[in-house]
Amino acid sequence: MSEFIPTEERQSLILDLLLRQGRLTVAEIVERFKVSEATARRDLEALAEQGKIQRVHGGALPLRQAPPEPPLLQRESEQFFEKHRIAQAAAALVQDGETVFIASGSTTLQVARQLRGRLLTVITNSLPVMNTLANVPNMSLIGIGGELRQSELSFVGHIAEQAIAELRADKVILGVHALSIEHGLTSDYLPEVLTDRAILKIGREVILVADHTKFNTVSTAFIAPITAVHCLVTDSAAPAEQVAALRELGLRVILA
Repeated sequence: MSEFIPTEERQSLILDLLLRQGRLTVAEIVERFKVSEATARRDLEALAEQGKIQRVHGGALPLRQAPPEPPLLQRESEQFFEKHRIAQAAAALVQDGETVFIASGSTTLQVARQLRGRLLTVITNSLPVMNTLANVPNMSLIGIGGELRQSELSFVGHIAEQAIAELRADKVILGVHALSIEHGLTSDYLPEVLTDRAILKIGREVILVADHTKFNTVSTAFIAPITAVHCLVTDSAAPAEQVAALRELGLRVILA
């Protein structure tokens, strides 16, 4: 291979190689393209800034575009056992007497089921969560109204955001469509983004529940940086490098 390749062409070749291999190290780029380590790192940083790769220690991983999210009722059966374990671990973090906001989503719905019978105040904008907890003794339930997002069966929009802003919670339990260290929490449904941001603001502690398929993915609309989360509960198939990087950022990561 020629020792001189224009920067843009070299970066394109690096991206192609990364997509084929599934992982690429700085050392491999140095050897393959006959460039310095500094040049290899700059190439990776440039590709990361363009949202094309996920930068990790010593190299890079492909950054996947998260597919469109199926309706909630369809997602309930996906990664069912992982979500069940995640829900059990997340529910164990909740103490009796606390106020908990449970956001919409298939994994958060599993958390709600695990919390049945607990002495809690639960706030939610999720219709399935409301139905799950509506007749539970010793539990105070606050339902957030607004515009119904039919596929998610959640209430979003200006009315929901105004109501959420009036409340405070000890813990917020939130799901997410896509999760990336560099690109943060992202969604494929723009009208829900401001609602999710409002939810994040009211929690003393934010607990994100997300199975391994959400890692290293990005979607259309930015919600918040990953540092907006205090604790991530995921399953044991989560990529070890990503888990280590999140812990270095100060997040508590629980593998269920």
